[in-house]
Amino acid sequence: MSKTIIISNRLPLQIAIENNQLEVTPSVGGLATGLKSFHKDGDSVWIGWSGLTKEEIPEGLLDEVQKKAKKENCVAVNLTQQEIDGFYYGFSNRTIWPLFHYFMEYTESDSNYWESYKKVNQKYADVVLEHYKEGDVIWVHDYQLLLVPKMIREKAPEALIGFFNHIPFPSYEVFRTLPWRDEVLEGVLGADLIGFHTYDYERHFLSSVSRILRHQTDFNEITLPDRIVKVDSFPMGIDYEKFEQAALDHYESTAADQSELQKRLNHHLESTPDAKLILSIDRLDYTKGIAHRIRAFEYFLDNNPEFIEKVRLVMLAVPSRSNVPQYRRLKREIDELVGRINGKFSTVSWTPIWYFYRSMPFENLIDLYTTCGIALLTPIRDGMNLVAKEYIATRTDHTGVLILSEMAGAAHEMNEALIINPNNFDQVAQALKTAFEMPKEEQIERNKMLQKRLRRYSVEKWAQDFMKSLKAMKENRDSFKSIRVSSQISDDIITEFKKAKKRILFIDYDGTLVGFTDKPENAKPDEDLKELIRELNKSEDTDVILISGRDKNTLGTWWKDVPVELISEHGVWMRQIDGDWELAENVKSEWMEVVRPVIENFVDRTPGTFIEEKNYSLAWHYRKADPELGEMRANELSNVLKELISNRGLSVLEGNKVLEVKSSDVNKGKASTKKLMGTNYDFIFAIGDDWTDEYMFQELPDTSYTVKVGIKKTSAKYYVEGTKKVRDLLEKFRDNL
Repeated sequence: MSKTIIISNRLPLQIAIENNQLEVTPSVGGLATGLKSFHKDGDSVWIGWSGLTKEEIPEGLLDEVQKKAKKENCVAVNLTQQEIDGFYYGFSNRTIWPLFHYFMEYTESDSNYWESYKKVNQKYADVVLEHYKEGDVIWVHDYQLLLVPKMIREKAPEALIGFFNHIPFPSYEVFRTLPWRDEVLEGVLGADLIGFHTYDYERHFLSSVSRILRHQTDFNEITLPDRIVKVDSFPMGIDYEKFEQAALDHYESTAADQSELQKRLNHHLESTPDAKLILSIDRLDYTKGIAHRIRAFEYFLDNNPEFIEKVRLVMLAVPSRSNVPQYRRLKREIDELVGRINGKFSTVSWTPIWYFYRSMPFENLIDLYTTCGIALLTPIRDGMNLVAKEYIATRTDHTGVLILSEMAGAAHEMNEALIINPNNFDQVAQALKTAFEMPKEEQIERNKMLQKRLRRYSVEKWAQDFMKSLKAMKENRDSFKSIRVSSQISDDIITEFKKAKKRILFIDYDGTLVGFTDKPENAKPDEDLKELIRELNKSEDTDVILISGRDKNTLGTWWKDVPVELISEHGVWMRQIDGDWELAENVKSEWMEVVRPVIENFVDRTPGTFIEEKNYSLAWHYRKADPELGEMRANELSNVLKELISNRGLSVLEGNKVLEVKSSDVNKGKASTKKLMGTNYDFIFAIGDDWTDEYMFQELPDTSYTVKVGIKKTSAKYYVEGTKKVRDLLEKFRDNL
């Protein structure tokens, strides 16, 4: 039976050593809670770091850590302090974290951190592979493990892999500054499904893949040589029932059951009946905008003095990464701000800010959520921000006002909140004033809508939706129209090749025998390729035909020393072995004078594009253009050309980053079937990568072996992943002549 393998930086367990004994308790939080049903109720294993370095675990307890983890269906990845320093505190939190949150000034590009990151990612991948069996579903989580999907894919190419990024993904202009940008993107693209919290992050990722790696993207799909990768947004929810029930229990508790914190909160509210408490809860992190929030609160009091002694900011900052310099500086800055503002506004019986620098137990969080009538959450950048959702879930009487930064992922779902720009102090101050004065009826109306949505899209629903979409990728892969040329299928084709008395091979050139280049003239055949074609053509029983969209002069020059038959410009020209070029179709070129200026106009408007002029066709290449601009211009030019050439006997071919205008009577299908006339071939083979090769796949007899290069919609019966696989297959033909 297949299982789910979950991989995250940390296990969903808290493992501590007390008196040389291991204490294991479950973790609380979004990810651990969200995947609980998959992990506990089904057959699954969770892989992650225990939280203790090798140096912290007594030698005799190393095996005990694994045993304790195994009881919880977990596997611990053992990491040294040096690995944690380089991988976690280094590359993850000094490079990726600040860059992905747009704090470029804090981003450190240290090659030692990068090497440690790669090494530890490989460590996680190796542990996954030790536990992976065919049919298992793999789900990798977050920015600490960006390279793991590819590392798994390299050893288990058929594995079904999902990846979810829980922090923002930056715009292309920011991401491109990362020195190891290619490797990071390629690492993530090892997954079949890539998830983000919002469409913005999804869009940024697709843009980076398109512009940096130059992969074709179509809506939310990325076409790789061997796979199609889907990218989608799945906004993470919370365990709604847990927070709602905790709030209900809180309201039913007696005075004797109340915590000291709740008693103090009650005292404040009773002493000033019309007072309001403003709640602020975050990890102490520069992305959370805590210092901005405090200054905005000061601005509010300066400009609305009537609220002095009537409001209090209850601020909880949970310690985080205190060994990273930026976090230590932030702690000092916040301490100073709180001290200055309290000194500036305090009265004998009132201080404007209650500041807690510590973590609090769950019960105290519920105290704060249920007592504070306003929540002020103003991150400068935040992947989601679950605190906003938790606050709304605990407002069981439907009162309370949420003020939320538009920079938080949650803002896309929570439009009924007061959405603000955290950098606009005037807007924050106005939102606070609006919150204080908002009628209860309006609060209830807003919160009921928010609660209905949050209840429906809980964290369990988030996890279910992702897994459902991931498994659909397998169904999509399994139902793909053409069949991958596996070793068994390759052997079957070779068997038929050997049995045949008369064979013909139609072989496309660009994208099939050689990869694409920015300039078409840079795609010359290498000597090994020339020798391979030469040897294939030695046998009298085998005819090899290179059939290409290239112009006859280029194709003829490159292959002048090789005895091989050539078809150029999709079938306009043919050259027999050791013969001269002959015009195969009666085509005209007068139309080119009308069409050329139109294409030249698009070249002028689209940097990186150029015209390739052939004898009887014009091609507009846009491989070097900005991908998004190139696709937009290609669509525009295609429409213009189709309208221009209507009723002229011409057609527009849309190839791989190229548009070509040519005679409608000329195509590779017509050219290839013409070659079959008069000869009784009992083995017909055709291979190509482009839309122009589809004519050939469609026109050749049903008994032909037709092969597409790359995963694309095709009429071919089979596909191979890339040019290397093409050469491997042709070398097998040669070895079996």
